[in-house]
Amino acid sequence: MDLKEIQTLIKFISESGVDEVDIEKKDFKISIRKAAPVIQAAPQHVVQATIPASAPAAAQPVASASPAAPAADDNLITINSPMIGTFYRSSSPDKPLFVNVGDEVKAGSVVCIVEAMKLFNEIESEISGKIVKILVDNATPVEYDQPLFLVEPN
Repeated sequence: MDLKEIQTLIKFISESGVDEVDIEKKDFKISIRKAAPVIQAAPQHVVQATIPASAPAAAQPVASASPAAPAADDNLITINSPMIGTFYRSSSPDKPLFVNVGDEVKAGSVVCIVEAMKLFNEIESEISGKIVKILVDNATPVEYDQPLFLVEPN
């Protein structure tokens, strides 16, 4: 089976109602399974609640002692991941970061990239404001709706 036949088989699976195909020949076996669909959506934002009482005591003074942190956490908005994938802070290792803590962002500006199934999806901010905290390390996996950034709206 050559590459063209495999690509045709993948296209057939993606366009049909078939979820899985297994083909076995003398010295060749291939299994192709349809993955759960990745839905590209605009980043969701949720009002960030205050730190719960169950949080470690060390986390509370750090948040309040930082001069960049606002007095009340309830006015912060999160930028969440619209998909499962790998979080990247820049378009490539030799390029500058999209945003840093303290940067002002506008609605529609790119804040990061989430790579899913070899597709690099630019994630845009839905709000204007100042980046207060980056909640995810570069090149780490993220889940759907996982908070990525805390933003203080303008």
